[in-house]
Amino acid sequence: MAIFEKFVNRSEFTSYEDMKANLRITVPEDFNFAYDVLDVIAAETPENRAMVWCDDTGAERVFTYREMSVLSMRAANYFASLGIRKGDSVVLVLKRHYQFWYALMGLHRLGAIAVPATHLLTAKDLEYRFLRADVKAIVCTTDHDFYKQVDIAQLTSPTLKLKLYAGGHGSVPEGDWLDFDAGVAAAPEQFPRPSGDAAVHNDDTMLLYFTSGTSGYPKMVIHDFAYPLGHIITAGYWHNVREGGLHMTVAETGWAKAVWGKLYGQWLGESAIFVYDMEKFDPNKLLQKMQDYKLTTFCSPPTMYRFMMKEDMKSYDLSTLKELTVAGEALNPEVFNRIKDATGIEMRECYGQTEVVALVCTFPWMKKKPGSMGKPSPCYDVDIVDNDMRSCYPGEVGEIVINTSRGRPIGMFKGYHKDPELTAEVWHDGYYHTCDLAYRDEEGYYWYVGRKDDVIKSSGYRIGPFEVESALMTHPAVLECAITGVPDELRGQVVKATIVLARGWTASDELKKELQNHVKRTTAPYKYPRVVEFVDELPKTISGKIRRVEIRDKDAKKSL
Repeated sequence: MAIFEKFVNRSEFTSYEDMKANLRITVPEDFNFAYDVLDVIAAETPENRAMVWCDDTGAERVFTYREMSVLSMRAANYFASLGIRKGDSVVLVLKRHYQFWYALMGLHRLGAIAVPATHLLTAKDLEYRFLRADVKAIVCTTDHDFYKQVDIAQLTSPTLKLKLYAGGHGSVPEGDWLDFDAGVAAAPEQFPRPSGDAAVHNDDTMLLYFTSGTSGYPKMVIHDFAYPLGHIITAGYWHNVREGGLHMTVAETGWAKAVWGKLYGQWLGESAIFVYDMEKFDPNKLLQKMQDYKLTTFCSPPTMYRFMMKEDMKSYDLSTLKELTVAGEALNPEVFNRIKDATGIEMRECYGQTEVVALVCTFPWMKKKPGSMGKPSPCYDVDIVDNDMRSCYPGEVGEIVINTSRGRPIGMFKGYHKDPELTAEVWHDGYYHTCDLAYRDEEGYYWYVGRKDDVIKSSGYRIGPFEVESALMTHPAVLECAITGVPDELRGQVVKATIVLARGWTASDELKKELQNHVKRTTAPYKYPRVVEFVDELPKTISGKIRRVEIRDKDAKKSL
């Protein structure tokens, strides 16, 4: 019996309707994932695999639950010896290094606030985060001499007192830097659960996540100590992980997708986590790892699948795979069909945000509809509404919202740190507004249209980028694309396609016309891109999401 069954009223369901109506998650008082999940599994099945880690150099480590438990207690003791206390903010920039997992669990034990971040940040980015989150310490990789960025940022970050390095293959920083690995190795391996004023409560802040910032400065999303239990939905019922299985989610630890797919829900389902500490994504290397380590469940953004399907996937033995899931951006039906042809598995999509857990999913019992996100998750009262908050009828585009009038659902954020105004902009009158547009069909399936700011208004038509992108993706010449609107005196806006070509294709006027006609044949003709630009790569956030706003801004400057 997987440990998550201790926190639900039922664990087996026969249909989506059964699960939606009957699943209830119970949150114990003063829940703490490190003590109430990791330590419990470590006591009951100490030798079971918790994580399998490898990198591009050939290094490999397998951690049992017992080892992870002990290492996290050592980490808690080491942090405490340095003066880290409950409520202190600690940034973790550890890429996919195994130290991330027990560092995070160590902070959970203390009641400290973990602030995961990416190694792609510059000194300016770090300064912003240090100041906004009152960061006291950082644990970071040695790769890319990242510590130099930290040293620069510290000059204007008065709250930052402690700097530790761990993992990676870069040079070792000198001066006031501390060796995290050495400190953990020397620390005691028992760390009693705090009590009294140091006790951790469900409503205490556990994580601060900076969103990827597709527009504007990153927001600081606050998650409390009850948050991990929301990922029972994510891993137990969407990823459908198996006890004793091996799950991989392609994500760097600086983003919320890492704890979605590389920690909480997987360990709640007692599935081991597979971590490939890759420096750069290579679809063939990844496929080889999937084959060699015999993964059972796998999740990645659509971008990764797009690159994988351009390779000879059938030459790899992926027979141990039971589930393929996808999230991060809307899934083009062409990708669904090509991956199914290569593996025999129908991918199941999910929609969520850093602010919540799995919000709309295609669960195992449901009929798959390529391109559809699925249906609302249990524990969330989700709707699609118009500007007057009227529930939209089937086929009508509106905004995805969450009804919170009966309380904040399990796994939902508390608000944006130090920004009540921004919180109130999206969360008011008993509803949280996702700012994402969608419609539902007659069977209740949700279909993604785009961000509010991404929808194109041309000649009176409202055109969602995703539907045009999906049409383009069915053409073999297109590897990636982004649809935006450009100003037009006659039509208000016209559709523009920014396209990255697949290997073996060359940009030309003939190909441009071919792609335009392809869209006309594939979807409604008025949606075709009147403007086509071929590029080597699309602008993306450091978490890999396409920045359509950057394309729009660039085009706006051209028109001045």
